[in-house]
Amino acid sequence: MTDENIIDDVNFEPEDEMGDLGSALAKIKKLRLQLKEAQQKRDENLTGWQRCKADSINEKKDALLTADRKIERAKENYLEELFPVLDSFDMAASGSAWEEVSSEWRAGIGHIQTQLLDVLEKNGCKRFGKPGEKFDPTRHEAVQEVTDGEAESHTILKVLRHGYALSDGRVIRPAQVIVRA
Repeated sequence: MTDENIIDDVNFEPEDEMGDLGSALAKIKKLRLQLKEAQQKRDENLTGWQRCKADSINEKKDALLTADRKIERAKENYLEELFPVLDSFDMAASGSAWEEVSSEWRAGIGHIQTQLLDVLEKNGCKRFGKPGEKFDPTRHEAVQEVTDGEAESHTILKVLRHGYALSDGRVIRPAQVIVRA
């Protein structure tokens, strides 16, 4: 850029108010340098701000994920504490003394058990493991294998302890079963 172009680009008062041409050009050069420095500083600040904002967003997402995991784990722990209670209901109902108790009492106990199972389901946990189902090693734990009998191979003959899984399919506790080999 020539001196004449610089003068044309600058909008200033007549020469007598600005001083001579050399001083005006020096001032313009100085102002351009200051502008360039200000633009660089602005770019640095903008980049830093954008990084900080992205870090903040990522930290917030991580905190929410961590909180969700903690809530999910606490819920699983709570549900796991109910499993022995339900196991006790199953053991009571399978014992010989169960038949000696009045039918009204058995119905009442059965109702309580059903309520507990409903609480599990409302919290996304479902009970599984029934005789006649196909054995699935990801969901069942074979405690014993029986070779005789008329049931189809790899079929559950008896459930010793029910299993529980979350609604997403994740098994919290596998069912303990006796399987036909």
